[in-house]
Amino acid sequence: MSAMTPFKLLTSYEKALTIIQKTLRPIDRIESIPIETAHDRLLAKDLLADISVPPFRRAAMDGYAVKAKETFHASTTEPKRLKLVDKIHAGDSTDRSLKSKECIQVATGSPLPKNADAVVMVEYTSFQGGVVNIFRPVYPGSNISPKGEDIEKGTMVLKKNDLLIPAKIGVLAALGYTHIEVYAKPQVIVISTGSEVRKIGSKLESGQIYDVNSYTISAILKENGAIPVPHSPVKDNHEEIKSVIANSLDYELIVISGGSSVGERDLLSHVVEEMGKIIFHGVQVKPGKPTLFGIIDETPIFGMPGYPTSCLSNSYHFLKPAVRLIARLPPHEMRRIKAKLSQRVVSTSGRLQFLPVNVSDGIAQPVFKTSGAITSMSNANGYLVLPINLDVIEEGQEVTVYLLR
Repeated sequence: MSAMTPFKLLTSYEKALTIIQKTLRPIDRIESIPIETAHDRLLAKDLLADISVPPFRRAAMDGYAVKAKETFHASTTEPKRLKLVDKIHAGDSTDRSLKSKECIQVATGSPLPKNADAVVMVEYTSFQGGVVNIFRPVYPGSNISPKGEDIEKGTMVLKKNDLLIPAKIGVLAALGYTHIEVYAKPQVIVISTGSEVRKIGSKLESGQIYDVNSYTISAILKENGAIPVPHSPVKDNHEEIKSVIANSLDYELIVISGGSSVGERDLLSHVVEEMGKIIFHGVQVKPGKPTLFGIIDETPIFGMPGYPTSCLSNSYHFLKPAVRLIARLPPHEMRRIKAKLSQRVVSTSGRLQFLPVNVSDGIAQPVFKTSGAITSMSNANGYLVLPINLDVIEEGQEVTVYLLR
């Protein structure tokens, strides 16, 4: 029978984040995916345009393609008269050239005759008996989109590590790409431990609870660029936990909830110590003190608290920035607002405290129940940060709320 061993020196919140940042490495795996699935993915290499966009000169307005010099001095009282000899629509191809005193009708986006150097907008013309009357002069280049106006062949259009937002996906489409090379999403195995934990959908016996943490952790992973791979719950058994970890070392990250504290059945620290290295165990925060971070055969591993609120809170504070770093995504800047506290709050933890609140109409209402109550977080839309040296915040005092969404 194992004895309970208390935590020794706790790692500060800031130091824990720094350690995580220095230990983890961005993913190197690359995959080719269809551009219709490329939204919010990271480009894996610089991209040079292999065609020009547009790939031909085209009309920028509906009107008539002309030789600009043949419209000079045109006016409403003395229009220039040009013979209409053809029509070109968008999507047509043409090898026509204009002869003297000729024009061709064009539509926006249609290719231009070889020697046309301007387009007269239809609004400044009239048509009668095969002749177009032009009432306003145009100059070379007027109402024409030159070849490569948007993108010139050979130019760098997107850079490695660019986040593929809709406009950048539009660039890929304009260049004719069907697939693009991006960094793969990190695959993270998610394991809940505890002899009392059961898979949802199964029948609960006395003393048993459903697995909550696998689902909350997986949701955070999906939201931050990773692919969660849930594992069925694992009992509090040293060899079983060790076997599951040994079979999970090909993943970019292992996340285990439960068993990270210091109770008789909290076995994770012993397993990690036996198989690899614990980098820190115990963080100076509330909720979520029994958080573990280590390395086994170059695979990072998080041990998250088993209580749902502690697990979810520390997933936001530690797992979220960690997986974004691995996924090469930029750090997420949380939106902050000011609100007035609805009631007096006393902090006696001696730890940095994250207090879940619900903000409505400028009032922040604390909603924390216990670390074991998932509704402590489900009823919250933000949280307060209570410093270690803070004793009391009075009712009505203005506070900074960090919004979860």
